[in-house]
Amino acid sequence: MHMGIVVGRVTATRKDENLVGAKLLITQPIGLDGGALPNPIITVDTVGAGIGEKVIYVTGSMASRAIKNKDAPIDAAIIGIIDSLEGTMLGG
Repeated sequence: MHMGIVVGRVTATRKDENLVGAKLLITQPIGLDGGALPNPIITVDTVGAGIGEKVIYVTGSMASRAIKNKDAPIDAAIIGIIDSLEGTMLGG
């Protein structure tokens, strides 16, 4: 699992038919300190995330398991919205 922050939304009127109805979001990967990591990705939202929210996302084969349509070509899926982070590695 990875952490990210939703920074935008993608609208694609033409896409694979298995993605019809899927909400596509641009997610910026972040580290434990909240700092941006390279290479934003497009994720399929499964939890109702919005722009500016910190999220948990999965990639690869785990992403395709996150939605009901197992035939959808998904490489990354948001599976949770982060409410808070705690721990000594996080600076508090």
